[in-house]
Amino acid sequence: MSPNDALTMSRMPDLLEDYEPGTFFFTSPTRTLLARGVCQEVPDSGATSLRDRVASALRDARSSGHPNPVVVGAIPFRDDRPPRLLVPAAVCWTSPPAGLPAGPEQVTDTFTGFGPVPDPGDYLRGVEKALVKLTAGELKKIVLARALDVTLGAPVDVGRVLRNLIRRDPQAYGYAVDLPSSTATARTLLGASPELLVSRSGRRITTNPLAGSVPRHPDPVVDAERARALLASDKDLREHALVIESIVEVLRPYCRELSVPDGPSPLSTASMWHLSTRITGVLDDPAVTSLELATMLHPTPAVCGTPASAARQAIEEIEPFDRGLYAGLVGWGDLAGDGEWVVTIRCAEVADQTLRLFAGAGIVAGSVPETELAETTAKFQTMLRAVGLGQDR
Repeated sequence: MSPNDALTMSRMPDLLEDYEPGTFFFTSPTRTLLARGVCQEVPDSGATSLRDRVASALRDARSSGHPNPVVVGAIPFRDDRPPRLLVPAAVCWTSPPAGLPAGPEQVTDTFTGFGPVPDPGDYLRGVEKALVKLTAGELKKIVLARALDVTLGAPVDVGRVLRNLIRRDPQAYGYAVDLPSSTATARTLLGASPELLVSRSGRRITTNPLAGSVPRHPDPVVDAERARALLASDKDLREHALVIESIVEVLRPYCRELSVPDGPSPLSTASMWHLSTRITGVLDDPAVTSLELATMLHPTPAVCGTPASAARQAIEEIEPFDRGLYAGLVGWGDLAGDGEWVVTIRCAEVADQTLRLFAGAGIVAGSVPETELAETTAKFQTMLRAVGLGQDR
């Protein structure tokens, strides 16, 4: 991409119009980023920390003449898997997409197969295994996920799915990340996350963890009652409190001020109600970057469990697939240390005609396996409806 191309794109009011496979897209309630090309790759591994490798790539990009380098990409759930981070050649910013048509764009009405991994029965048995560990005191919480493989009758139109995701949940963090592929088939991670792990602007930081969920209902009266019941649910409040305690424990040593609400509030997406706590703070040391904070917090009990090491081990024992980038991080950071990083949920990995969807549920003492299965089914709806296949699976 030439500098003139970047200037032209920066004048576009809706960068969704410019999205195409192979680019990085990220939108928050306050801004939208579209990035193309590669200025610097961040090494997957090395003798230095990820923070230092990212900082080096950003400095090298600035030295090579990049006017305002940022790092973009995704970090996987497991720390022994390589991140997908780079400094793009061209970065364009604008306000969030606005004025999208009310109705979804039809992506497909045909499919050739659904494949749950594991199947619902095995997922129920996995939750039962987790409850045994909870009863024995090995865990306080664990998040168990499942996947859904979907094959369509034609190649997935990633740009159209992305627009549908953002249209349905305009307050979510929409994203699309180009993934490496060993074949000629392009691979993309895309989704619309409701969960901000951390943002930093100067010394000010914000995190908005979610834990405790219930599906939405089309009847407004029933829907409102579900939100009230969630706020009164002992099981969900305990699950949420474990997440907040963990995040505050990590952040407090780095903050001269930290504001934590007394209790959660309900947050709605198109498919779910969540318990939400918005925490704000002021950093003591301005050298602590958004990416550094994000990697210190990751994975929170909202996507892993607690104690973290025991939960990770139990996830490896129970889940029959590699999460990859699901339940990891996606976002951006700049040379000053500012940035936004969200939890990679409500997502799918896309390749040609296939999608692998992911959804998880937090398990604590008192969890009911069938209820947790229903929660994952409801969470699949975000992606299924964006594709045009919204239905229970």
